[in-house]
Amino acid sequence: MADEPNPEDLEIADELIAERRAEAPGETPEDMTAWQRPITAAIDVINYRAGQIIALMMVPLIAVVVWEVFSRNSFIILQDAGFEDFARSLGLGPTLQAYDLSRMIAGVLWMAGAGYGLMRGVHIRADFLYRNWTDKTQATVDALLYLLFFIPSMIFFTVVAAQFWWLAYDTGERLALDSAWQPILWPARLAMPIGGVLLLLQGLPEIFRAFHKMGKERERLFVRALPVYVVAVVWLSLAIFAPDLVPGGEWFTDLMKARPGLDKPTIGLIMLGAMLFVIFIGFPISFTLIFLAFVFGIWGSNLKLTTLLMTLNTNSTMLNDQLMAVPLFVLMGIVMESAGLMERLFASIQMIMARVRGALFIAVLIVSTIFAAATGIVGASVTLLGIMAGATMSRSGYNVQLAAGTITAGGTLGILIPPSIMLIVMGPVLEVSTLDLFRGAFIPGALLASLYLIYTLGRCWINPELGPILSDEDQPDTSRYYGAEVALICLGILTVCRVFGLGLGGSFAGVVPFGGLIVLALTCGLAYAAYRNLSVLRIALPIAVAFHLLMIVANPSAWSMVMGAFMVLLAILARPIYGSDAHENFHFSDLWNEFFAGLMPPTILISFALGSILLGLATPAEAAAMGAFGAILLSIGYRKFTMPGFFDSLIKALEITVLIMFLVAASNFFGAQFSALGTPKMLTEMLLGLELSPYLILLVVMALIFLLGWPLEWVPIVLIVVPILLPTVEGLSLHGLDRYDLMVWFGILVAVNLQTAWLSPPVALSAYFLKGVVPNWDLKDIYLGMMQFMLVQLCGLILLLIFPQLVLWLPKVMGG
Repeated sequence: MADEPNPEDLEIADELIAERRAEAPGETPEDMTAWQRPITAAIDVINYRAGQIIALMMVPLIAVVVWEVFSRNSFIILQDAGFEDFARSLGLGPTLQAYDLSRMIAGVLWMAGAGYGLMRGVHIRADFLYRNWTDKTQATVDALLYLLFFIPSMIFFTVVAAQFWWLAYDTGERLALDSAWQPILWPARLAMPIGGVLLLLQGLPEIFRAFHKMGKERERLFVRALPVYVVAVVWLSLAIFAPDLVPGGEWFTDLMKARPGLDKPTIGLIMLGAMLFVIFIGFPISFTLIFLAFVFGIWGSNLKLTTLLMTLNTNSTMLNDQLMAVPLFVLMGIVMESAGLMERLFASIQMIMARVRGALFIAVLIVSTIFAAATGIVGASVTLLGIMAGATMSRSGYNVQLAAGTITAGGTLGILIPPSIMLIVMGPVLEVSTLDLFRGAFIPGALLASLYLIYTLGRCWINPELGPILSDEDQPDTSRYYGAEVALICLGILTVCRVFGLGLGGSFAGVVPFGGLIVLALTCGLAYAAYRNLSVLRIALPIAVAFHLLMIVANPSAWSMVMGAFMVLLAILARPIYGSDAHENFHFSDLWNEFFAGLMPPTILISFALGSILLGLATPAEAAAMGAFGAILLSIGYRKFTMPGFFDSLIKALEITVLIMFLVAASNFFGAQFSALGTPKMLTEMLLGLELSPYLILLVVMALIFLLGWPLEWVPIVLIVVPILLPTVEGLSLHGLDRYDLMVWFGILVAVNLQTAWLSPPVALSAYFLKGVVPNWDLKDIYLGMMQFMLVQLCGLILLLIFPQLVLWLPKVMGG
């Protein structure tokens, strides 16, 4: 049997990369066949250098978008202040070029970097069966599928992409449909044939590695068959693209047109079955989809329609302005993770909650929720939480199953809480705004985090031994009135947040110019002075309480009354600061300095990146660029920034981007061809014709996605399964929702459902990530802990099914 993946070798930069190739580019086994070694090494190095160059394109991508955001908003501010002419003299204002330049750079980034991704071994596969085979079986299957699927599909892709590029170059085609600048297209489209050539070349080293892994005896059989294979592939390619040049070309064309007794929807069903069979064998999904779409497209339709669908879908994916946010948010998360801010925040929250049962559970869930909103990188979150909390939990006598479940469940929040890469990818699939998906995911994300917290604390309340109070050696040094410290910190944070929200809402705009910024700055200044000086604190506390009470008078809503009552309660808890012994027995502990040092960077990024999206002040791509830029600045500010480290972050971001975006393009091509065959329409009519309750049909759809979440990652489910099921869901009448609201609601249901891919053994990579950093925890206990939280997650999913307004309320309120 093949060995289990070594947890210590797992790449934590992203959840989708299970086993990044370990050997250096150009490095080959000494016992590989002599004539294959130089070819393998040379092609590896070519793609490695190409990837390094392409990764650097993220820098101008960030620069273009950041300048556009700065220039546009600076112009608006100066224009509102009456300095429009001055702003124009500085060259400020919206530009025509930024939008098109940024999306073309983003498209070139992943398309030209696809060969590098294959060289590094990051293209996704469903390997839950594959990993259990012997090395020889794995190698034999790989070699066969690379020869049968990969090489032909990349030849087809490259030829069609080259024809598409030449057409754009020869005619001087411009991007005119959705562009005011209307740039010429051929420079960006050149990435398609270049990416195809690099992928095709990289296929040879992959085949040679498979030959080496299978052993000399089997390798000889494959090598003997290679001449016949080469002749067959050349003949097949010419028979498809130039049938007049080869004998039998016209016969092959007629053969592909023949459909003995089969209509198009039936061909589509065969296509679907073939796709599922090959994917579950374990071959990289992207190349499987491209090959099957070509073969069944030519069989079910014709070559012209198939090539048209391929070029249009690849081109539209390259120029999609929503998907442009993917590499930028990924880079933001990687830079944030490398800055080491998560450790500081966790340590401080652990100390703050040290006197509460289940303190480490609380710290894990709070930190994972905050970093989910700031980064969304599941693998890194689970691993770092395991490093930070695992040893302390074991030393403090925490229950291993509950501890493992808390860490893995908290880490998975990154794929739901905005800015979620999954929601960015899902937006175009559902044909809804990514902005509305972000808004719709906010409350469900908070709901799941709350359910996790209630479950862990409830278990600790019932059985205190599951999460005992931390030992004396882990207790922090605090003042005598520690309760007053906590109450005052909570009151201060909530007051600043409320002033910030009122400022964004324009409540202070009519007072003075830039009223919101001025009031916020004054509030923060007073809060800082109160934090440093007891006398100022005694003055600031009644001012803060009076402010919240005034808000009740100005807006006597239930929310204002609850907030005001809570502030009064906090003020009562803080009354020891007015005692005669306050100067000796009260001070803010040093742990609060660490808390704010860890909390402020992700909070700033969330406020400005995610906040600008939710409020409609910036597109997801613009907010992603600003977030990536802000993460770089924070890394510099915390003295964690180095050029080699930043370049490594660019490389990791390129790998993840290639993995996701190439699969997006391949699945769009497959889905378009599948739809053209009419199979989704046939399946929809069949399901709706059963006269079942629409709610029962939705439950069947959710159950199917839930089951597929066990063996598959979220990417193939969102890009392949969801489009197949979408026509059926669109035909349902649920809660009186229109099509748009139904799709937003359905998208969030799918997103919550797909978190099971991370909590469902035995495939869930979260278990391996955690096991790698806490080796003394048994894998069985980790599995059992994950299963508990998967049931909690199902409770959250049921609540969202029963109450769709938990998803739709915020998009409607914020979208007007």
